[in-house]
Amino acid sequence: MEKAIFLDKDGVLNEDRKLTGDYKNTVIFPYAGEVIAYLRSRKFKVFIVSNQPVVARGLITEKELKASFKKFLEELLRQNKDAIIEKIYYCPHHPDATLEKYRQLCDCRKPKPGMLKKAAIEHALDLRECYMVGDRISDIVAGYLAGCRTVLCRTGRQNKKMIVTDLKVPDVTPDYCISDIRGLKELIK
Repeated sequence: MEKAIFLDKDGVLNEDRKLTGDYKNTVIFPYAGEVIAYLRSRKFKVFIVSNQPVVARGLITEKELKASFKKFLEELLRQNKDAIIEKIYYCPHHPDATLEKYRQLCDCRKPKPGMLKKAAIEHALDLRECYMVGDRISDIVAGYLAGCRTVLCRTGRQNKKMIVTDLKVPDVTPDYCISDIRGLKELIK
């Protein structure tokens, strides 16, 4: 069984901006590539798990989203050639979606742990040896429900209210808190 780090994208790897669907101006934190490369050097697989309600709201198509992810991954590799992301898992759904085909209560939208569990099956991960790193309590809940250790990253929306969900959310606190993802280098030796 493998171990992994699950990283939320917006607010953890890049600045979290208003939902517009315009990914051309995404600002990736300048240390993101270095940290990902470090985590891989510690024998962790690295995944991105991200809610993407811009698709459900019709602000961007899934095809455009995937193209933006490709550019995102290329930029990480420009920062550091070893900043390899195994896979990006994303949820395009929202219970109040503008586009009907994405209006659903799914198992992949965080705080539900569906994306993490899917990655565990596809990549033979031992979730007890994994970390979920996010900037919102929904990320922490998803990690907790998947059985991961959880890390709250204070570079995003950590003070915002819980996202819309039908899940009865357990009272959860993160296992660790860091100022930004560079703190993972102290946490994971």
